[in-house]
Amino acid sequence: MAMQVNKKGVKSDINITPYIDILLVLLIIFMVAAPLQQHDHPVRVPQPPPEEQPEDAKPDHIIVEMNLDGTVMLNSKPVTLPELEEMLTQVFARRAVKNMFIRADANISYGNVFVLLDIAKRAGVGDIALLSKGTPDPTSKEIAQINE
Repeated sequence: MAMQVNKKGVKSDINITPYIDILLVLLIIFMVAAPLQQHDHPVRVPQPPPEEQPEDAKPDHIIVEMNLDGTVMLNSKPVTLPELEEMLTQVFARRAVKNMFIRADANISYGNVFVLLDIAKRAGVGDIALLSKGTPDPTSKEIAQINE
């Protein structure tokens, strides 16, 4: 800080050159350090469909239902949990679109539905939508109109 004494009084001027130098050094440090940070967010990149897509791969939806008594149905066909995992693994190995719906009664405990979610993820399902009993079938016209 420089001070000059005039006839009119004391006049002070602030020398800002050192502050600008410090600012530029900090800017360079942050520019170098910012790309080195690790980000913990996984990035989901769309995968290309398998090259050998069989002709029997159907574009319809896969719906797994769980009733109050614990019975599990895959597209309205009763299956057991070990059979379900095998069937889903076979189905989703051939499909490019790996979406599935799980429909359960609202009175079923979340733990039972979580078992279905776990089986589906192990089978290779990408996205899972949860439906409650009473919601329309995802192939119905109402959902098709919502998606448009």
